[in-house]
Amino acid sequence: MQRKPAHVATIRKDDFYVPTLQVLRDLGGSASIEEIEEKLIDRFGFTQADLDATYPTSGDNIITDKMSWARSYLKFPGFVANDSRGVWVLTEAGRLAVDQPLETLRQRIRSAKAARRAEQLKAKASSLVLDPAEEEADEAVAGWSDLLLAKLQSIEPAAFERLCQRLLREHGFTRVEVTGKSGDGGIDGQGVLRVNLVSFHVLFQCKRYKGSVGASTIRDFRGAMQGRADKGLVITTGTFTPDARREATRDGAPAIDLIDGEALCDLLREVGLGVVVRPVTTYEISVDQAFFDEV
Repeated sequence: MQRKPAHVATIRKDDFYVPTLQVLRDLGGSASIEEIEEKLIDRFGFTQADLDATYPTSGDNIITDKMSWARSYLKFPGFVANDSRGVWVLTEAGRLAVDQPLETLRQRIRSAKAARRAEQLKAKASSLVLDPAEEEADEAVAGWSDLLLAKLQSIEPAAFERLCQRLLREHGFTRVEVTGKSGDGGIDGQGVLRVNLVSFHVLFQCKRYKGSVGASTIRDFRGAMQGRADKGLVITTGTFTPDARREATRDGAPAIDLIDGEALCDLLREVGLGVVVRPVTTYEISVDQAFFDEV
């Protein structure tokens, strides 16, 4: 029996705390976002109608958005980490927390979040001013990629399209054009990628999302590019639902490559677009006790 959209709206990020830790444990201690979300969807029994439910104002997907918030909050007390590209890891603290009551996890997350906020205010670590209208955006910032995504999500859609255009050029594309035509099946631009002696005509779509891109978007995009290009590419600041990833690689249909928010941050970092990487030198200093014994 299908649940009403109102039921989906009552789901909280807290509801995903323990299940996310359990899924990571069951998957051997590490997993991609796609794997985590797919297992959570199965565990909660969400229907396609549930997954398609969006916030009235932003249009973001409710379920995957709250899954994302849960992962971010679990980072505060060090239950999970995502230092590697696209991979989330269950830490030793997370393994110990799996069997704890939800209220205990909530308290530990609140305490860790408050401690982090105090450190940030004291050190004035961040120079990025986030939109105060975003209720929780400032609270869940846990690293440079989170700050970068917050900034990307605040710029105008046309500016994001131009940034994607430049990013593709920096990564070897030529003749990159932003079309931005309305009613063109979501196609935002095109370019040519040369690999050794072979060139591919690529159509791309840019989605400045905070939630997840669904399978219907991928289907519509494929339909629009049919017969017009060799490859398709969808770039988003958010994530892709498991159904969207399956649709992108569906047998018998032209494959579409997907770049989610985390991968986008890494691609920008690699070419230095909007990201400054400065090497840091550290020293380990100790006292030579033997020296003073001989003075």
